[in-house]
Amino acid sequence: MNKYKARIPTFETHSNVNKLESLSTTLFWNFSLIRNFNLFRVSNFVFNVLLFLFVPSYANAHLVTTGMGPVYDGIGHLLLTPEDLVPVLTLALYAGMRGAVAGRRTMFLLPTAWFIGGIAGAAWDITTTLPIPAISFLILGGLVAADFCVSASAVAGLVIAVGFVHGILNGAVLQDGAGTLGLVGIMTMLFVIVTLTSAFVVSLKKAWARIAVRVAGSWVASIGLLMFGWAMR
Repeated sequence: MNKYKARIPTFETHSNVNKLESLSTTLFWNFSLIRNFNLFRVSNFVFNVLLFLFVPSYANAHLVTTGMGPVYDGIGHLLLTPEDLVPVLTLALYAGMRGAVAGRRTMFLLPTAWFIGGIAGAAWDITTTLPIPAISFLILGGLVAADFCVSASAVAGLVIAVGFVHGILNGAVLQDGAGTLGLVGIMTMLFVIVTLTSAFVVSLKKAWARIAVRVAGSWVASIGLLMFGWAMR
């Protein structure tokens, strides 16, 4: 009898351990479901934003007129032109994924390169048949989706190239309207967008949050592929 009595506490201990293991397993799966649901919600929100930005982007080479002066015309042109705005956002996401140093450099280099390109575009009156927006969507979206790791200096070179090319296209549009002051407005808005977006991405520490950013990049790349195919038809 003493032998059986000694085993009773051991049996109860094993039962409690099993209950704790069952409870921990249940909590783990519930947490996984909640995390996956939150990832789906964030990804769906980003997709809807990109879709909203892409829908009104019909071919239009005219400057957006706000009626509040050339600086605001430049700001409105950037915010209402998805061919420029989406690459800027995507580039800011990529800079943020590469760290705080790359984000800070992008914050200053992109507006500067855009302004210089705009001055050059207004002076040279350059026109091209290349689908520049589609190429930007495809390359930048692919870099974000792949989370391609490069140095901060390489990111700076990419930023200068993108800013200069898109600035040239903007300069050709602004030369008959807002002019240099319009470029100043674009520079200001670029600084704000890059600062907020890259800082937000740098602050992301959870793995699922970075995955959501990469998903957004894959959608941008997919849109760029469609745009490229449409331009080459």
